[in-house]
Amino acid sequence: MQPHNKLTGYLLISSHSKRLSDRKILLLEGAPNKPWSLPEEFSNRVCALNGHTRKLFHKLGVWEHIRHMRAQPVKRMQVWESCSEAMITFDNEDQENLVAHIVENDVILHSIKEQVLQNIEVEYSTKVEGYKLPSDLSSRVTVSLQDGRTLSTDLLIGADGAKSLVRKTMGVQYVGWEYDQMGIVATLQLSEAADNTVAWQRFLPTGPVALLPLSEDRSSLVWSTTKENAKKLLKLSDEDFTDALNRAIWDNSTSDEMVQSIHEGWVKLLDTFLPSSGADIRQLPPSVSAIVPNSRGAFPLGLGHAVHYVAPRVALIGDAAHRVHPLAGQGVNLGFGDVASLLDTLENAVLLGADIGEEEILHKYESERQKHNVMTMASIDGLYRLYSTSALPFVLLRALGLSTVNVITPLKRQIIRHAEG
Repeated sequence: MQPHNKLTGYLLISSHSKRLSDRKILLLEGAPNKPWSLPEEFSNRVCALNGHTRKLFHKLGVWEHIRHMRAQPVKRMQVWESCSEAMITFDNEDQENLVAHIVENDVILHSIKEQVLQNIEVEYSTKVEGYKLPSDLSSRVTVSLQDGRTLSTDLLIGADGAKSLVRKTMGVQYVGWEYDQMGIVATLQLSEAADNTVAWQRFLPTGPVALLPLSEDRSSLVWSTTKENAKKLLKLSDEDFTDALNRAIWDNSTSDEMVQSIHEGWVKLLDTFLPSSGADIRQLPPSVSAIVPNSRGAFPLGLGHAVHYVAPRVALIGDAAHRVHPLAGQGVNLGFGDVASLLDTLENAVLLGADIGEEEILHKYESERQKHNVMTMASIDGLYRLYSTSALPFVLLRALGLSTVNVITPLKRQIIRHAEG
C-alpha cells in the first residue's frame, strides 16, 4: 500500500476558476491516453449542444477548439409525427442564440483535453476498487485503486456514468426503468448537398427518428425504436437499412383521415385568431442516399434519477445523477448544466470561507439542479409515452395540442428557455 495522496476531486472546470486555483485537482480516467486526430469521416456519436453549454465552453476556452474542428449550427428544428399533419418548429437565425450546434463526442472530449486538462493532473488507465465515504466533515473521502494505492480528498465528484460506483457507495435511492427501446445511430449520406442547418425529428408509433445536420451532405441519425424492430434493422444491409429509414421519414400510411380532417379545421381556426406569421411553413426533410459504411451502432434506452445528488464531501453530476431518453437531445446538456451549477456553488463556498465538502453548501447545488432536471426528465418521459400510442383519442389530442403550441410564440420561447438550462 503506497502513502496517501491528496485528491480534491474530478471537477475539470475548476482548473479555470480563480477562486479554486489553489486547489489540487486530480482526474481519474479509466481509459488509456490515446493519441487522436480529427478523422475525415464523421463519428456516429454526436451531441446537440444548447446555448447554455456553449456559454460554459466559451468560459473555459473550449469552444474555440471545437469551432476549429467541426461544429454544425442548427438554425431551425422541425418536429412532426406520422399519424397526423401536426408539427412544431423552432427557429433562430441569430448566431449567438442558435437552436443548437451538432458536435461529435470525440471533438468535445479532445477540445476539453487540449484546453482544460493541461491545468490539472490526470491519471489514465486507472481503475477504482472502492470508496470510503465520511458521515461528516471530520474525515475525508478515501479512494482505493486497483493498483493498491489509496488516495484521499476533500471533495469527490462522481462523474462515472449511469452505473456509477460513487452513487452506489453513497447508498442513495435510484429511481429508474428501462424502456422497451434501443437507440440506433449512424452517419448518413444525403441525396444532395444543401444548406443543411435544420434538425428533423419525426415521431413514429415505435419511437422517434431524428436527423441532425453535420455538413452540407452529411447528417447524423438517432433512431429510437422497439428492441424487436431494432434487431431487425441492425441485420439489414446498408441499402435495405437506407430504404427503411427513408420510409420512416416519408411514409404516411399510418395517418388517420378523421384526425386529418379535424386537425385541418383546428389549424384554420387557430390561424383566424392566432396568425402564425410563417410558423406553420412546412419544410420537406432531406432524403438519404446511403449509410456511411460501418457507422451503425445501437444502445439501450432508459430513465434514471438519483433521489439525492450530494452527501458530505461527495457530489454526483451527469449520468451518475440522471439518465434520460435521447428524444429531446438534452442528456449531455443536463450534465454540463450540473457542472456549471456545481462550479458556482464551490466558488461561492470558497468566497464565504466554507469547506467545499460541507453538505449544506452542496445542497444548494442539488436543489438548483433537481428543480431543472426533474422537470426536464418528466417532460421527456411524458412525450415518450404520449407518442408511443396509436390510440385515436391520444393521436387527436397530441395533434391539436402540438399545432396550438406551434402558433403561441411566447410558449415556444418558454420551452426554448427551459431547454437552454
